Amino acid sequence: MTASEEPASFRLAYVPGVMPDKWVRVWHERLPGVPLSLTQVTAAEAGGVLLDGRADAGLVRLPVDRTVLSAIPLYTETTVVVVPKDHLVTAADEVSVEDLADEIVLHPLDDVLNWERLPGRPAFERPATTADAVELVAAGIGVLVVPLSLARLHHRKDLTHRPLTDAPTSSVGLSWPQEATTDLVEDFIGIVRGRTVNSTRGRRPAPGQEEAGRTGAGGAGRKPAAGKQQAGARSGGKTGGTRSGAGKPAGRNPRRGSGGTAKGGGRRGGRRS
Repeated sequence: MTASEEPASFRLAYVPGVMPDKWVRVWHERLPGVPLSLTQVTAAEAGGVLLDGRADAGLVRLPVDRTVLSAIPLYTETTVVVVPKDHLVTAADEVSVEDLADEIVLHPLDDVLNWERLPGRPAFERPATTADAVELVAAGIGVLVVPLSLARLHHRKDLTHRPLTDAPTSSVGLSWPQEATTDLVEDFIGIVRGRTVNSTRGRRPAPGQEEAGRTGAGGAGRKPAAGKQQAGARSGGKTGGTRSGAGKPAGRNPRRGSGGTAKGGGRRGGRRS
């Protein structure tokens, strides 16, 4: 896709639990003339939304189909078990999968954890969504294992959570179609990677700006310090000594007049004549 074919806005999809606000805020600061629209999608449908052109990029659960989608991993979440506040596991700071052996562990249809073997005992049927599973936990039906962001998203005052140390984890990444890496996608990649304005998409300051920046930021500040150091080294031969007549020939001292004594020599010496 060429620059002339780029859309007038940037469409970003994101899955539940992901908070894109900080990146959206930076986008509006850097590209105020390009609107950014947000669409929340389920983890299961995120890939399809990107491939059929309904979004330019997405903050998704990894992995994705790398044969057709590009992806940049951003972070990996802590996995937690959600329980009622009076549950026995709340006595510990963290728990293991083995600690859930006697528990009914709810497994919603939209689960994002890649279990090789589910912990605990299964429920009679799987809840349709994570939100439904949270309601069942509150009703005392079982416990729920989810990434921390989903536990926070579905927070209830009567529930709490503890880290589950040996459970699978879920990673979040930025993904987009391989054949649609536009300049706007590159701009958003730079934002999520924390690049500065001048480094995003490899851009450099205009000619002369980089050198001016170095001079303003540090070059000019170092020169006076060097000048003072050199002046101190030159004046060190005169301090505490006699008048210039007993020192080096006048012509070799840059502070002397034409054949006169060194300026300030009498003042820096110990006595006045």
